[in-house]
Amino acid sequence: MRGALPLILVLTATFGCQSKKSDAVVAAPISGVTPAGAPAPSQGLSGKVLERIEAAPYCYLRLQTAQGEVWAAVPEAKIEKGTEVTIASPMLMNNFESKTLNKTFATVYFGTLAPAGGAPAAAAAPAAMPGAMPGAPTPQAPGAPVVAKEVVSKVDKATGPDAQTVADLWAKKASLKEKSVSIRGKVVKYNPGVMGKNWMHLQDGSGEAGKGNHDITVTSQDAVTKGDVVTVKGVVRLDKDFGAGYSYALIVEEAKVIKK
Repeated sequence: MRGALPLILVLTATFGCQSKKSDAVVAAPISGVTPAGAPAPSQGLSGKVLERIEAAPYCYLRLQTAQGEVWAAVPEAKIEKGTEVTIASPMLMNNFESKTLNKTFATVYFGTLAPAGGAPAAAAAPAAMPGAMPGAPTPQAPGAPVVAKEVVSKVDKATGPDAQTVADLWAKKASLKEKSVSIRGKVVKYNPGVMGKNWMHLQDGSGEAGKGNHDITVTSQDAVTKGDVVTVKGVVRLDKDFGAGYSYALIVEEAKVIKK
């Protein structure tokens, strides 16, 4: 699922840290900047790197900024302690839990590194919410279907009274709101460990790519692999808003996965 802004989605994983001991990842979250002091998305967040923690696909940076110490997260990068950096289009996330690090950040800014001595942050690529950095779920505008690029051939429909095809789910979404459904499809995109969830796009050959009703976003605690054909059973949610303008007109959450 991967995109234009920060929403990161998070399984147990190993991590490396070149500049700090492992106790750095369980230290109490800092509170140098409150939401009220958050920079506007068009502004950059600049500061000196005090600490770096690798936690693929992110690199967490503790920065000394004009507002105080803050945490920021960018796609993996080799940055030395003491380096002056600018985070382009920073997006503030409150109480963000990193399962990889077993740590909750009271505040953390997700974004991308602006080129050193290059274009100003406002002209740099927009930040990516946890859902949109490498391997992150694809965000969508309110009311617009979320679409993965791959289009698959027909997959046999799930069985049972709650079974739906992807196209049927879109067509009957209003009546299926908050109801449990079963869907069988191919995993065309998979992003583990974003905002405490694993995100996947499923397609079953139904629907039309041009209308965007051939693809459904699913979140689960269960792990899958891109290319798997699976049956998922979860709850239909409509107009799900994860903040920062990232909302899903239709999404299936709390899904259990059966691989077949």
